Amino acid sequence: MIIWIASYPKSGNTWLRSLLCSYFFSVDGTFNFNLLKNINSFPSENNFKSYDDKFENPEDTAKYWIREQEKINESKKLKFLKTHNAFCKINNYTFTNSQNTLGAIYLIRDPRNVITSLATHYQISKEDALKFMIDEKRGIVSKIDNRYIGFQPLLSWSLNHKSWLNHKSFPVYLVKYEDLELETYETFIGILEFIKNLRKDSSLIDKEKAKKCIENCSFDKLKKEEDTSGFPEAINKKGTNEKIKFFNLGIKNNYKNILDKNLLYQMNEIFKNEIKEYKYE
Repeated sequence: MIIWIASYPKSGNTWLRSLLCSYFFSVDGTFNFNLLKNINSFPSENNFKSYDDKFENPEDTAKYWIREQEKINESKKLKFLKTHNAFCKINNYTFTNSQNTLGAIYLIRDPRNVITSLATHYQISKEDALKFMIDEKRGIVSKIDNRYIGFQPLLSWSLNHKSWLNHKSFPVYLVKYEDLELETYETFIGILEFIKNLRKDSSLIDKEKAKKCIENCSFDKLKKEEDTSGFPEAINKKGTNEKIKFFNLGIKNNYKNILDKNLLYQMNEIFKNEIKEYKYE
């Protein structure tokens, strides 16, 4: 069965994947980027490249969502998967269901800090990044051999997190990125408790190993490894072979020091309900 690590893009998903990979796929809490292969993205080109479909429309991917998850679950093992997909339907094709999913961890981040990372990652202005975040039909695709494979409907920032948190098909555990950043140990133990309860495994939690995972997956260490060895998921700057730094600002990514007053005012108005609900005041 699948446990999803779900989030809107640039919300800390890779950091949480690193912590979980260090905890579940190393003996002693060590970490390197190769461990991330244990938590793959879904949907991705690997799930759909064997089909002959042209994948020209969103529903061309959606109709295979459940079939591919059923293949993953044939092993009868617990499987973590990362996704930015909204929990939605396209032409009555549901992204996942309780027959394939054990639960999900949803990671949310202050949208005023998401926007700066989003702008850097997609190499767009902050103004265009805001348009990206409020676009209720926004999606991202992978492309191989001129075929668009693995369409992911993000929807808007607001609809993305609501789609996961408001449904009742299986348990969803909400994690605020800011809590993971400021109270890393307590927040990580809470995540492990959630997984323990899903798995009904009373021996799952090793607090000393958790501390080692946190130490080995600190932002400074991840950034240093990227500087030394590169990060395989980093994308190229447009028109070049130069990689954009994935682990870029970390705690320095503070909207109060980055966003201009006009853009900040717009975001405070657009996301005022969520800012209040998640205590981002």
